[in-house]
Amino acid sequence: MPQQPPAQPAPSAHVTAAEISRIAGVTRATVSNWRRRHDDFPAPSAGTETSPLYDLPAVQAWLRARGHTSTASPTEELRTALRLLGPGSGVAARLFPLVAAASRRAPDELAELAAVPDDQLLARAEKAAGELPATVPEAEPVRYGPDDAGAVRALLGCVREAGAQAALDVLAERELDEGAASGVYQTPEGLALLMARLLPAGASRVLDPACGSGTLLAAAARQGAQELFGQDSLPVQGRRTAVRLLLAAPEAETAIRVGDSLRADAFPDVTVDAVLCNPPFGDRDWGHDELAYDPRWAYGVPPRFESELAWVQHALAHVEPGGHAVMLLPPALAFRSSGRRIRAELIRSGALRAVVSLPARAAYPLHIGLQIWVLQRPEPGGTDRTTVLFVDGEGEQRDGAAGTPSATDMATAGAGTRGGSRPRRSGPSSSAASSASSASASSFDWEGLTERVLGQWAAFTTAPDTYADEPGVARAVPLVDLLDDVVDVTPARHVRATAADIDPAALARRVHDLHDQLADQVAALAAASASGGWQPSGASAREWRTATVSDLARGGALTVLRAAPSGTRGSKGSAAPTMDRPVLTASDISAGNPPSIRAVDLHADAAQPVAAGDVLVRALGGGGAAASMTRVADDQDAGALLGPHIHLLRPDPARLDPWFLAGFLGAEDNIASASTGSTHVHVTPGRLRVPLLPLEEQRRYGEAFRRVYELRAAVRRTADLAADTAATLTTGLTAGVLLPPDTPDSRSA
Repeated sequence: MPQQPPAQPAPSAHVTAAEISRIAGVTRATVSNWRRRHDDFPAPSAGTETSPLYDLPAVQAWLRARGHTSTASPTEELRTALRLLGPGSGVAARLFPLVAAASRRAPDELAELAAVPDDQLLARAEKAAGELPATVPEAEPVRYGPDDAGAVRALLGCVREAGAQAALDVLAERELDEGAASGVYQTPEGLALLMARLLPAGASRVLDPACGSGTLLAAAARQGAQELFGQDSLPVQGRRTAVRLLLAAPEAETAIRVGDSLRADAFPDVTVDAVLCNPPFGDRDWGHDELAYDPRWAYGVPPRFESELAWVQHALAHVEPGGHAVMLLPPALAFRSSGRRIRAELIRSGALRAVVSLPARAAYPLHIGLQIWVLQRPEPGGTDRTTVLFVDGEGEQRDGAAGTPSATDMATAGAGTRGGSRPRRSGPSSSAASSASSASASSFDWEGLTERVLGQWAAFTTAPDTYADEPGVARAVPLVDLLDDVVDVTPARHVRATAADIDPAALARRVHDLHDQLADQVAALAAASASGGWQPSGASAREWRTATVSDLARGGALTVLRAAPSGTRGSKGSAAPTMDRPVLTASDISAGNPPSIRAVDLHADAAQPVAAGDVLVRALGGGGAAASMTRVADDQDAGALLGPHIHLLRPDPARLDPWFLAGFLGAEDNIASASTGSTHVHVTPGRLRVPLLPLEEQRRYGEAFRRVYELRAAVRRTADLAADTAATLTTGLTAGVLLPPDTPDSRSA
């Protein structure tokens, strides 16, 4: 039966002051000024005194009366249109089919459709939504009511301007907010790609029994999978995955089902080449009693409080002998006593091949460091496996600054360890919804971590018997050493460097080098922090007449370019443009690092070479102070390719000073007012504002912003060197390879 629009009008929607700023395209400070200076500004209608909420229609009416046309991003416009219909409207579910249909239309066709009268718009939208393939679970014919016209137009605009995937995520976000589900997190794209690349080449049939948003299956399709199976207990997630795969892998055969995979397996007789899964954690109601005699429990009946071990065995039951399962699991699973027997059986049988630890804040839940388990279903008569690989990705992130070898690197130099840069996790995030200091998964250096993990995994699988351990990073541990009373498979426990791995002479030389570098850097910091010439602007702050980046681009003062989002593909058969070329990534901008020498999956036609004087703006917020959102490219950056999630602004030097532009664009209020989202903060560059000043005055400000940037860089380098020096000394002293220096008291004794 067709889904019907609601018969009763929904309650009025409410917005925060921060959301008003994004709708109006102004800073939060401007909204505060409106509240103080204009008596007719809508009074709070809900919320609390410290966190007031405002009636959205009243706010929109006030903005229209004042002539404030919305400059919100297409995704924010869609969110606003959905909120106007209030909770319980079911509009997001009705719009899912339209996303797939709209993705097949050209931008001009979508613009023409959005411009027709409401009755024609809704009739044509219903017809287009009826084209949804049967592969989408629980997809019923839809009917749009008169109240849906605004949401339909906003959806078409979002697909046209931001892409079908962005519209799909907004609809799923709305459905999940209205549902009773909690703890539903999207697997970061970088993590999904890492997990997919841990599968062997040629894995064509892939299953995700807890498919969620479909990120893992989409990553598998990027790696060549042609048959994709997925199941999720939430109907909205099943529809989201199905539509996502229609967009990301239109040529693949897909089968997406809704239901509880453990209790009601939708694919009981299906075996696949590989399983990718990020299952729910800590589920005490997973069916322990009713599934006690299930044939899937080949390695032991999972304890009541170990639902993750049920998912592990469910995955192994669905792969062909020799097939792989790559799963994202909580760290407690590696050592909890209740799961010891099943862990022992997984090890004894050779099913557990590798465990990779991830840093905290790399993926949700952010407060713990998750682990990737790589499993392989044993083959009858296959090769006996004698070791398990452990990779301490968390330790990699704890090490020193990017570009600075860690204490373990230098201490083990005599053992032939790999040198080079280690990634640095970005600082605390700053989202549009909260100023809490938690790092954003989107700003994490997945490229660097993926390169190291895949390198260790490839070396291990190619020649497991001759694999050379890398102390402090990775180690292949014999099975017999793991089968003790605890059966702890936590990577950090097994890969720590020991005194036997450290060359005392190499470590002592490293300490002297670090002390010399630190002394030089402290002197450089003192010079950069010297006060000089800073003067107050007057009795009050200057008031700016500003223009948006979009206005400046239309006037020819600058050009806005952007690389394709991570994961988009170039034309068929096009050569990868990044081979042996430096690529400037968003994490390079955040950390102040030079371009990374990595191959990144870029759209062949969208990779832009960077030129000196370009202003680079990260497209995803979080991961540090607002100032780390921008950077002026120098000669070292010139020629590098523009990585994913970066906006490039190329100013006309006769009209705009690049340092002036970067300084004002990176202001915290400016970034906040041009951002949307809370978990993943997306920056819309066209909404950023710049003061209109003569070029000569711009250059004065630009020189000041350049000095501030150099001060920040000096602070970062000094802190990195100090931390590395302290870590190196601690390693040497505790490992017994360094002696404390003589003191007057010790000499007299």
